[in-house]
Amino acid sequence: MELFLFLALVLTAVGLIISVLMQSRGSGLGSAFGGGDSSVYRSRRGVEARLYQFTIVLAVLFVTVSMVVYVASV
Repeated sequence: MELFLFLALVLTAVGLIISVLMQSRGSGLGSAFGGGDSSVYRSRRGVEARLYQFTIVLAVLFVTVSMVVYVASV
């Protein structure tokens, strides 16, 4: 059981790292593919919104799995 929990923790950590790195700071995915001016406020749309939501879900999952691993190891 502990092996499964540690594997889940490592996979969520790697997924969280990748999803955070895919988000370009202050520019979004639009400018990564030749988008325009990023100095104007705009909301996340499409892939950016899904990536943002996925990052939040992974962060919550990471914290939850971390707590479960801690409780299981005590």
